[in-house]
Amino acid sequence: MRRDDSDDPFDEFFREIERMMDEMMGAEGDVHIDRDTGGGGADLHVDVHETDEEIRVVADVPGVDKDAIDLKCDGTVLTINAESPEREYHERLTLPTRVDEHSAAATYNNGILEVTFDPEEDSADIEL
Repeated sequence: MRRDDSDDPFDEFFREIERMMDEMMGAEGDVHIDRDTGGGGADLHVDVHETDEEIRVVADVPGVDKDAIDLKCDGTVLTINAESPEREYHERLTLPTRVDEHSAAATYNNGILEVTFDPEEDSADIEL
């Protein structure tokens, strides 16, 4: 049985809050989550922690087997897809800074997904 997010009375309210926050934060350095609600997917609770050494994404993904989680990153966007017979999750998270996607390390324990990345090195100076 899938949860039907189209009947969620708070869905439009939270979308409006997210739109206002995106507008207020601007495009520089914000974290944006695109919720793919077309397939009846459940919402993930996601936290992003940024330090000089790493970007850490922590997401609650309850009720899903580790093998049913698919992660992709292109350096600026982390995509999380996961499903079980009871629920589906589809999230696109715009990271606060460009990361080295090849440095990614992920763990999944007791419903908590944790993904860490190294920030991408600054571009090199070119001398003339």
